[in-house]
Amino acid sequence: MNNHNIPASVWKVNVDVLKGFLVFTVVCTCVGVVYMQWTYIWMLRAEMAEITQRFRPLDTAGHEGGMCCDAAVCHGVSCYHRFPERRKHKGGRDKRDVTEQGKRRKRRHTEQHTFLHLVPVSSQSYNDHDTTVLSWALGQSRGEGLQVSGDTVTVEAEGTYFIYSQVLYKDTTWVMGHVITKKLKGAETKLMKCLKSMPSNVSQPLNTCYTAGIHFLESGSSLQLSVPRKSAELILTAHATFMGLFSI
Repeated sequence: MNNHNIPASVWKVNVDVLKGFLVFTVVCTCVGVVYMQWTYIWMLRAEMAEITQRFRPLDTAGHEGGMCCDAAVCHGVSCYHRFPERRKHKGGRDKRDVTEQGKRRKRRHTEQHTFLHLVPVSSQSYNDHDTTVLSWALGQSRGEGLQVSGDTVTVEAEGTYFIYSQVLYKDTTWVMGHVITKKLKGAETKLMKCLKSMPSNVSQPLNTCYTAGIHFLESGSSLQLSVPRKSAELILTAHATFMGLFSI
């Protein structure tokens, strides 16, 4: 068919249809692009809103800022239970778990830090036993698990204790020392001994003897520090002669 034989009116109609089709195609393409962009933006906003809700602090009623997270959650179930992960602290621990751990830690702190530090008051010599016994006064203490009376420390709360002692000697005897003895139900146990050679050829021989150890002490047991020498010469000052215990 020869194109020269097509009337001009038909060509005009065909051109108009083609233009309309192109315009329609462009409009549809633009609308599709806009719709896809709007959908993507809406999805991003939804994700941001969800993230914000998940990490927003909760009030005492379990709601965010005093309001519930959404209408569905408000019907009988609070946000606190809707998002259980919000209850978690760092490390994934529940608030109640953290509170209980804090209470147990506080109790352990109180129990494990019971201590008694004693300073000397006087010494008493017993010739029949060839012994000098020290009497104590309270220097520092915490807790009710240990009590001191005269030359005896009584254990009220059983447990494992770190025991330490030091005595400053001023004696011409060639060796000096002391013993810490535990008494329980009539039985005696020597827990620790300390021996120290004294200097010779001096006008005033001085030397200290320090000892320490860890022992389990039963409730009702008592401790006593004694020097296995009668009339032992000791320096009874708080910085030189002392005794102490603390629970571990």
